[in-house]
This record gives sequence, C-alpha cells and structure tokens, in this order.
Amino acid sequence: MTTYVDSSALLKRYVAEPDSAVAERLILADPVLVSSWITVVELRRNLARLVEADALPGVRRQCLRDLDEFALVAVDEVVCNAAAAIGEQLGVRTLDAVHLACAQRLQIPGLTFVTFDLRQAQAARLLGFTVLGA
Repeated sequence: MTTYVDSSALLKRYVAEPDSAVAERLILADPVLVSSWITVVELRRNLARLVEADALPGVRRQCLRDLDEFALVAVDEVVCNAAAAIGEQLGVRTLDAVHLACAQRLQIPGLTFVTFDLRQAQAARLLGFTVLGA
C-alpha cells in the first residue's frame, strides 16, 4: 500500500492539534509514504508560525529528518497544469490542487490520501482516492 500524506496531516506530528494521535497512527501504518515538495514549504512556514522560537530549531530538524523517509513528488509543469485543471473543476485552493495533482501523477491504484482538510478530502474522493483523516 502507498499513502500520500498532505501537510495538514503531517503538521499534526509536530504541533498538538485535534486528531494528532489519529494522524500519527495513519502515518505510521504505511511504510510507503509520499508527499509533494511543496510540503516542505508548508511545514516550515507553519512550524515557524506555531512552534515557540526556542523549540523551533529542534522541531524543524526532526521534521526534515522525517521527510527524508518520504518520496517527494516534484512540482513541475505537468503537475502545475494538472493542478490548474483540478482547481478549475473542483474549486479547491491552489496548494490543495497541487497536492491532489501530485497524488494523481503517481498513478498508483488504491492510493490512500491522508488529509485533515475537509474541502481537500471531498475533492480527493471525487478524484477516486481512498481518503483517511477528514
């Protein structure tokens, strides 16, 4: 099995939020984890906003170590065009469309998509993904 993990789920590993334990369980359940390179940007930005300054360097290091265990999909012209089409078709936000396009790019039957973003989850279901989290 392969699991695509959206940044909304991954952030819960480093910031105590509702469903953090659920997110951790879902992430640990699959040895094959995938996300997008945009996840690095989203996580670092959100960690800088949500984690206290004295704890931030250690949390950031752990996050980047954890991301080394992921296969990260490049955001290239093909992904951007697919994301634009998804955004037009389903009305999702830009970065949500990029994540969905990255997941589609993998072309893995039965891919599980983990997100805690309700709008993104709905769009992922419409695209045929099995969605966990939201």
